[in-house]
Amino acid sequence: MNKKKKPFLGMPAPLGYVPGLGRGATGFTTRSDIGPARDANDPVDDRHAPGKRTVGDQMKKSQAADDDDEDLNDTNYDEFNGYAGSLFSSGPYEKDDEEADAIYAALDKRMDERRKERREQREKEEIEKYRMERPKIQQQFSDLKRKLAEVTEEEWLSIPEVGDARNKRQRNPRYEKLTPVPDSFFAKHLQTGENHTSVDPRQTQFGGLNTPYPGGLNTPYPGGMTPGLMTPGTGELDMRKIQARNTLMDMRLSQVSDSVSGQTVVDPKGYLTDLNSMIPTHGGDINDIKKARLLLKSVRETNPHHPPAWIASARLEEVTGKLQVARNLIMKGTEMCPKSEDVWLEAARLQPGDTAKAVVAQAVRHLPQSVRIYIRAAELETDIRAKKRVLRKALEHVPNSVRLWKAAVELEEPEDARIMLSRAVECCPTSVELWLALARLETYENARKVLNKARENIPTDRHIWITAAKLEEANGNTQMVEKIIDRAITSLRANGVEINREQWIQDAEECDKAGSVATCQAVMRAVIGIGIEEEDRKHTWMEDADSCVAHNALECARAIYAYALQVFPSKKSVWLRAAYFEKNHGTRESLEALLQRAVAHCPKAEVLWLMGAKSKWLAGDVPAARSILALAFQANPNSEEIWLAAVKLESENNEYERARRLLAKARSSAPTARVFMKSVKLEWVLGNIAAAQELCEEALKHYEDFPKLWMMKGQIEEQEELVEKAREAYSQGLKKCPHSTPLWLLLSRLEEKVGQLTRARAILEKSRLKNPKNPGLWLESVRLEYRAGLKNIANTLMAKALQECPNSGVLWSEAIFLEARPQRKTKSVDALKKCEHDPHVLLAVAKLFWSERKITKAREWFHRTVKIDSDLGDAWAFFYKFELQHGTEEQREEVRRRCENAEPRHGELWCAVSKDIANWQRKIGEILVLVAAHIKNTF
Repeated sequence: MNKKKKPFLGMPAPLGYVPGLGRGATGFTTRSDIGPARDANDPVDDRHAPGKRTVGDQMKKSQAADDDDEDLNDTNYDEFNGYAGSLFSSGPYEKDDEEADAIYAALDKRMDERRKERREQREKEEIEKYRMERPKIQQQFSDLKRKLAEVTEEEWLSIPEVGDARNKRQRNPRYEKLTPVPDSFFAKHLQTGENHTSVDPRQTQFGGLNTPYPGGLNTPYPGGMTPGLMTPGTGELDMRKIQARNTLMDMRLSQVSDSVSGQTVVDPKGYLTDLNSMIPTHGGDINDIKKARLLLKSVRETNPHHPPAWIASARLEEVTGKLQVARNLIMKGTEMCPKSEDVWLEAARLQPGDTAKAVVAQAVRHLPQSVRIYIRAAELETDIRAKKRVLRKALEHVPNSVRLWKAAVELEEPEDARIMLSRAVECCPTSVELWLALARLETYENARKVLNKARENIPTDRHIWITAAKLEEANGNTQMVEKIIDRAITSLRANGVEINREQWIQDAEECDKAGSVATCQAVMRAVIGIGIEEEDRKHTWMEDADSCVAHNALECARAIYAYALQVFPSKKSVWLRAAYFEKNHGTRESLEALLQRAVAHCPKAEVLWLMGAKSKWLAGDVPAARSILALAFQANPNSEEIWLAAVKLESENNEYERARRLLAKARSSAPTARVFMKSVKLEWVLGNIAAAQELCEEALKHYEDFPKLWMMKGQIEEQEELVEKAREAYSQGLKKCPHSTPLWLLLSRLEEKVGQLTRARAILEKSRLKNPKNPGLWLESVRLEYRAGLKNIANTLMAKALQECPNSGVLWSEAIFLEARPQRKTKSVDALKKCEHDPHVLLAVAKLFWSERKITKAREWFHRTVKIDSDLGDAWAFFYKFELQHGTEEQREEVRRRCENAEPRHGELWCAVSKDIANWQRKIGEILVLVAAHIKNTF
């Protein structure tokens, strides 16, 4: 055993021995090796050793020792950075070392600044990215916080309380239902005579009942018979007690509410209202108010004679609800700033009635020349005589105040006002308003004198001259008006006044509205040409006329047109504008007089002749209309327009033979496609089908590329029920006119009418190939499928149509009503984005509102539609139908009148009725009624 025993067993280990170090194992240290863990401030074992009072002291000392002994080992060396520590830290730090360090520091700073922006941008992006990935709690709830502003009081009160720490049974009231016992329950049990044998121990402690139960219920307390114990219950008595209890409660509540002797008076109904009124309405933060109050206090103490500080302080207290404090402050302000008008006015505003009067009286003593204070004093008075007295007193102190004179005159009767104004113009000779007011109150002769004096005192004001002109016109001296206005322009220029054309035109418009027509026209003639370049005259004057019409100053516009026609007597466009103005805003006589002058100056303007003839015809004067057209023939021989106007005049007045002769003469002297078309139409409507067909054939020999002739030929054959001939006519017409949309539509509808749906579809596809991006053809294709009951194909075609014609109003309007009702509104929004000002889309939106019974909105959109395009007859028809169902008689007549003035010529439904030969002699109003009757509310 002893031989096998190792010699080192049981022997102490050598100094610094670490087991396993030779084979690569590392040793470890336990707490038992180094003792318990210590804080830096813990005292060491050797408490009395100097300089080592704590563990921290020992650590600092050991660090200092380490610093002294630099570690220059190779393991502490790096190729780029060198040694980790400073190699020469132990050497002396000299001035050149300091300079070198400064240079290196400057270089480092420069390099750092070069990369600073990039680094800061990168850091900012990293922070933003981090915040987006992990936002703060505050950011996560910011949108919810904003929505708190929309929470109503009821919603706020209905928010449940935060988490409850009680157990489930306490939290959930389902398991513990407390039902109040009704009074009838107690009454029932009392009537059964039930005895109560249990006594609350507190009663024995505080109220007697010391005697044991068997010996009776006598208590030493005087009158101690306790009701309800051993006593049979009486139901009547108990019910009386319950009623008494309720009455007592009511009495106590009413006492509290009505008592004025106590500390507080409670109004149960108005309590919450009073609480609301106590809340300040400034809407600011309390801290902000405190800061503002402190700041204003500092301003007042620093400069007590600064009026705005006192006013601002008073207003701050006023908005925070402290009215009395505000009054006290402003009164202190009046003491410190007795010469400040604003402070006194603020004090008068804040004080109640009688006190305000006293404040104003005090203000007048300090500021006897202040007009604003006198005006405020007059406003505070309720009696008219008191107001007059105040203002007259004010005028004694301030006789040259125009404002005081005006306020005083307004309170007087006309005669007294005239006397006061006579004095006022003496005191304020430069006030135009006072002079003009005096002139209005004087007689004609005196007014002339007053205005002459006014011109002497104020030679630079145009209003005096214009008033003088109006005065002469009002007294019948219209010949003087022109002279006065001309003299005014000359005099004002002599006194250095620049003639502002815009101001004078405004004055003329005011004269027009006041009824002074001659003055208005004289002013217009005098200033219309001032300050305008010669080449801009016509354009500027037409704009001025339109502006006057927009301002409802019709006489001004008439004067501008009259002046423009004097300057440009041979301009057809000016005559036309003037004629349309008279047609819309003037009388028939004024229009005819203007047109007579117009054709004298512009005999080649056919439209002026036609307007004159139409005006006579509408007035029922057919011979005069004929004579005008005869004169027009002389001035414009062989004019197609005048020939056709003459034919229309005769045919409308049932002079069919005359019309035939005129057309025959026109065909021989001025043969045109339109003349032939009107000839065919006349024979067709009169029932002479053979003659119409013969004329049509003759016309097509000369004008085979005129699509309307082919259309009429086909329609006549269709009317005679000759389907093959009609089809042949349309087909031949399409060979000659492949781009005529109505011809394609007529042929397609003919095929559909005879049941050839496939052929109709093929025709429309062919038409779309020959006429790409044609909304009318796409629309007919969609409707064809819809009429055939193939709604899915119709929707597909509509989608293709909108791709090819994205800005077509007719397609969008049809697309709206192809949708189901819930989707129509969305579709209408898309349509309005694409075609904002298209009348078809606006009409569709109006119909949409009509279908939803939004009457006011529908009417508004109908108005918008007819305003944008008054030539669309369908819009007028739908509008009239709408008013028939939802409007008054006046509204219906208004729509009809406006439609007759607009004379619409286009629209799918409108043309179907107006171009029907059965309705060829009907007026616009009759056609409107017929089209409205055809409309059915199926949208």
